[in-house]
Amino acid sequence: MTYLQFHLAFTLPVLVVLAVVHARRGEPGAWRWLVAVVALAVAYTTPWDNYLVYRGVWTYPESAVVGTVGYVPIEEYAFFVIQTLIAGLFYLVLRGYGRLEARPAPMPAWWRPALLATFVGLTGLGAGLLLSSNDPALYMGLILAWAPPVLAGMCVVGAQKVWDERVRVFWSITVVTLYLWIIDRVAIGIGIWDIADAYRLHIDPFGLPLEEAIFFVVTTTLCVFG
Repeated sequence: MTYLQFHLAFTLPVLVVLAVVHARRGEPGAWRWLVAVVALAVAYTTPWDNYLVYRGVWTYPESAVVGTVGYVPIEEYAFFVIQTLIAGLFYLVLRGYGRLEARPAPMPAWWRPALLATFVGLTGLGAGLLLSSNDPALYMGLILAWAPPVLAGMCVVGAQKVWDERVRVFWSITVVTLYLWIIDRVAIGIGIWDIADAYRLHIDPFGLPLEEAIFFVVTTTLCVFG
């Protein structure tokens, strides 16, 4: 299976279904904001992902891709867009249909500090891993030094909104992440892409590298928070 066939089988059908469902009870202006989040996701992820491939952390067989821009396959850029839209549309579908409403309650005083402490702590861990000069920690360090700082910044300005939407946010992140874990495991298993042994921790729950599992948690959280 090629990377393009992977999208045709696993990501694009989900995106189409969510777009159709959202169209039935969508919110005015929602697509404008989705496009803005997609643009930010592509702009922020492009240099990071190019560095990963340049360093040989993430690899792919040339026969599995249509072509590359920089070091990264065209299909990978498509993944930036598709994942962001799937996560955003899943959340918007839940909201548009009034599903999983959170019980109204004042935001606790600990909520924003707890979010900030979590994401700042993860950022510090990522920086520490990168400074350790330990090759097996490179991929995890790059993930944690890249995504949690943005999440921390989002929580500074958006902690109230996340609290108000906490149930939908939780389930949006959980369901989308679980699906991405499954299809990522399939892609690695059939050789569409791979993580270099030298740059990972070799902790593989259910055959999925821990780094990939964390990657999809933080990127889906970025999408849903966005």
